[in-house]
Amino acid sequence: MCHNADLVLRPAELPALHEEAVWELLARRSGLLDGVVLTGGEPTLQNDLLPFIRRVREYGLDVKLDTNGYRPDVLEALLQEGLLDYVAMDVKSPPEKLAHLTGVPGIVRERIDRSIDLLRSGRIAYEFRTTVVPGLLVEDDIEAIASWVAGATRYALQQFRTLNTLDPALEHVSPYSTDVLHRMAKRAAKWVGEVVVR
Repeated sequence: MCHNADLVLRPAELPALHEEAVWELLARRSGLLDGVVLTGGEPTLQNDLLPFIRRVREYGLDVKLDTNGYRPDVLEALLQEGLLDYVAMDVKSPPEKLAHLTGVPGIVRERIDRSIDLLRSGRIAYEFRTTVVPGLLVEDDIEAIASWVAGATRYALQQFRTLNTLDPALEHVSPYSTDVLHRMAKRAAKWVGEVVVR
C-alpha cells in the first residue's frame, strides 16, 4: 500500500539531494518554517538520524517523525534526548496479519509493542495511524488495531489512495466510502482518546 513506491523499487532513479542542500534550504527559509517532518521509507534506518535531527534543532525547528515503530531503540534514543516534538506511527494491521501485510514473515511483534508503549508513556505528542485498504483490512481489523494501542491519545484512519502504490494491483481497488471509515472510527473510539478520519 506504500505510496512511495519509487523509494522501494527505483531508488537509484530518484534525484540525489546532498545534505548540504538541506542546510542551505533551512537557512534560506529561516523565520518561515516552523518544523521538519522526517518520513520515508523508514527514517530510523538512517545511521546518522540523531546527529541530523540535532542539527535541525539548531535552526530552532520542531521535528515530526513518521515511523513504522520497528526500531524502538532508535525511537527511545530520540525521545530520551528530547529531539522529537511529534511522532506519527503507522500500525499497518492487527498483530495476526502483520507478517502477511508487511511481507516480512519473521516480523517481531515485540519491537512494535515496545514502540507503542514508548509513545503511550506520554513524553511527547503522538498518533497511531492506519491506512485503510479495502481487501487488506476490514472493520474488525480496525477495532483490533485500536484495542492493540488501547489508551492512546489519538488514532487516525487514513483513506487509501490508489496513486503510485507499491503493489500495482492496488491501483484498481476502490477506497472505502467516508461513511464506512466513520463507522470504523466509531468502533475504534471505545479504545482510544480520539479517532480522526483523514
